[in-house]
Amino acid sequence: MGDAQTAGTALTRRLYESMWAALGGPGDLASSVDFADGEVLPGPFAVSHVGAASFGAVGAAVADLVSTATGRAPAVRVDRTLASVWLAYWSEPVGWDRGTPWHGVSTDYAAADGRWVRLQANYDHLRRAAAEALGAAEDREAFARAIAAMTADEAEHAIVTGGGAAAASRTMDEWAAHPQGRAAAAEPLIDTVFGEGASSSGSSWAPTPERPLAGIRVLDLTRVLAGPVGTRTLAGYGAEVLRIDPPGFLEPGGSNGGGDLTLGKRCVYLDLSTPAGRDTFLTLLSQADVLVHGLRPGALDGLGLGADPRRAAAPSVIEVTLNAYGWTGPWQGRRGFDTLVQTSSGLSTELMRRGGLPGPRLLPSQVLDFATGYLVAAAAIRGLAERARHGRWSSWRLALARTGALLREAGEAPDDDPALGSPADHWYEGRVYNFPKGPVRRLAWPTTVSRSPLFWERAGDPYGTATPVWATFPLAARGALG
Repeated sequence: MGDAQTAGTALTRRLYESMWAALGGPGDLASSVDFADGEVLPGPFAVSHVGAASFGAVGAAVADLVSTATGRAPAVRVDRTLASVWLAYWSEPVGWDRGTPWHGVSTDYAAADGRWVRLQANYDHLRRAAAEALGAAEDREAFARAIAAMTADEAEHAIVTGGGAAAASRTMDEWAAHPQGRAAAAEPLIDTVFGEGASSSGSSWAPTPERPLAGIRVLDLTRVLAGPVGTRTLAGYGAEVLRIDPPGFLEPGGSNGGGDLTLGKRCVYLDLSTPAGRDTFLTLLSQADVLVHGLRPGALDGLGLGADPRRAAAPSVIEVTLNAYGWTGPWQGRRGFDTLVQTSSGLSTELMRRGGLPGPRLLPSQVLDFATGYLVAAAAIRGLAERARHGRWSSWRLALARTGALLREAGEAPDDDPALGSPADHWYEGRVYNFPKGPVRRLAWPTTVSRSPLFWERAGDPYGTATPVWATFPLAARGALG
């Protein structure tokens, strides 16, 4: 094992230990996860290291949960090469073309003051909002002309206040001095609140090592990318995940059926703006173990589904929620995506500066999304462990910008780590799976928890194809909720 790889592994371990501490995990698991040396994504930032650490956090959370039933945490190992692969690749289509979820207008535009504006417009409604705010047609050339006549701050303000999603480029120093940058950096990586009265003590539910989340119900109100990654991971360890979307909703690229983000889930259309939709939601919630939601702060409150009615309907439920820019500061309610947070926080500008490039450059992975998503899964599993041990509910809050602060705090990636190579057969499982869009090969999972494999029991369902009921029989573990 070479010195450079040892440095990379040590950095990954330090990041994992920070994550595990933020999750409030038992101290004996802080140093027991084994990180195998491996290949990393290129660039000056510790992208692969943060990503591999988040996989370690998931594995440790599963081991911790299993220990509530067995008295002993199983061994956990993370393959750093496969962790890097999972940050950069999806499943591999066999005999068909996946296409791209990216719309051509979702890119960087030069502004009049020499800065840049990143537009996120893969969703139709965001594209329409940006076009109306700028007084432009919905095409790349029209957006470029409109933004070129404005300063970056003017364009950002116009698009955001008009209901679109955009970010003006800043340097890392500018973000560190910005009120939102300061607020996000000062927040805990994971903000956790515990409460009594979960009514789980004495119940018959306990995790089975071979399928640790079997019998657990997860209600999923998330959109690309971090939230669905987290709930997909919970499904992979055996949870029943029911995803709720408004009628007619499709993720970008989702028109032909389900995909990687709905893997293992059932997908329901439900109109939460109607009394009937809200009643159905609260019924589902009252029978759930975990609620994961990634809507903007205040969105559920505006629908009459704020924290108080949710807790009244489901006193024992574990809530995990995430947003883009953080839970304090002037932008806490701002719509955001990984690419926009990269732009706001100076990551894309720093890559441009270091590479002598003519425009901003994104990280080689949407690691803010992926790492936050795996931490969402780890938080939900830690919540289940706390409920099993102490009979208490919990809520957990995460933010892409806070994960970005961790990435910056990690410092320079060791420069002699081997770079990730071209796609290789050994990255994939040796099977071909049926999928709504066509057959695929799936990447091998990078985290090994002894006796607790991750696998999905169903392909990704097309959106809105399930009925809004739980498929599993109610468990006694729900106590007062059942």
